[in-house]
Amino acid sequence: MESLFKKISSLSATTILLILTSIFVVLFIYAKPAMAEYGIKFLTDPRWGVEVKVDSVNTQNNQNQTPVVTETVNDNDNIAVDDEDVAVDDENDFGDENDFGDDDDEIVVSDEGNIDENSNVKTIYGGLVPIVGTILSTIIAMFFAVPIAMGIAIFLSEIAPEFIAKPVGIAIELLAAIPSIIYGMWGLFYFGPIVSKVFGGGSVSLLVAGLVLAIMIVPFMASLTRDSMNTTPAVLKESAYAMGATKFEVIKDVVFPYAKKGIIGSMILALGRALGETMAVAFVIGGVFTFPEKITDPTVSIPVVLANSFAESQGLSLSALFYLALILFVISFFVISFAKFYFLRDKK
Repeated sequence: MESLFKKISSLSATTILLILTSIFVVLFIYAKPAMAEYGIKFLTDPRWGVEVKVDSVNTQNNQNQTPVVTETVNDNDNIAVDDEDVAVDDENDFGDENDFGDDDDEIVVSDEGNIDENSNVKTIYGGLVPIVGTILSTIIAMFFAVPIAMGIAIFLSEIAPEFIAKPVGIAIELLAAIPSIIYGMWGLFYFGPIVSKVFGGGSVSLLVAGLVLAIMIVPFMASLTRDSMNTTPAVLKESAYAMGATKFEVIKDVVFPYAKKGIIGSMILALGRALGETMAVAFVIGGVFTFPEKITDPTVSIPVVLANSFAESQGLSLSALFYLALILFVISFFVISFAKFYFLRDKK
């Protein structure tokens, strides 16, 4: 029985590692075409789904020559008129009124400015805007969530009496269990308009997305922080009180140092959740591929791009989405690994 128990435990741990590895491998395989096409510039290119014209004349004559890429513009901007080729009949300058304007047929447009029939249209995908949107919304969320979560945890573990701490703690845990789509609907129809009236801008913006994310991760962070603070031995706090320390000094000098690793770990785990949140952010961030000039402007994040564009994408656009997913996976993986590093150090 002991041997079977060890084998089952080892198999469970191995299964988790295999799942983690398979997720990374699948993302890498499907993202490989986009990685080969755009390379590392994908991380710094703000364009997404922008069509450009690729001159293929030189590539037909010389395969080793790099194609010339120009931004798509109006056809009138690409037509250059060579003055030398414009022939004006002086004799008809003062001709009949019926002949006025007929000289257009004698205008010869230089071939250098014509749109080449051999030019191909190419779509460019870059991940800079959703990457920046993800980072900014997460920073806003952590800025508001950390002090609120710390205050809730201190109140529940050190200040509130037992008959208040228990029901409030249960309510916090229930808030953590609410589906994210409900937070998104609430943020879009109720919370977003309130934020727009107070701070300006629209009801969907980077600020609204950050605040909704903060509300989502506050219960998660507060619950873990409270549990970490409750591990402080009572003898340490009683000794501090016996020496004349106040409640604030006990929390600052005894509870926080003892639970420091767990508190930091809860922040990093909440950060990982904020980075990968999808549905709630999709409702309130705007989904616009532009850099926000102000925090009240709409933008987009990586999870929102994946949720909104995955169904209708194919080919290189689908590979670009897998490239974004791989970037998000790597960021989240390192954040969670960092959190686990703190938890393991706390146990030693």
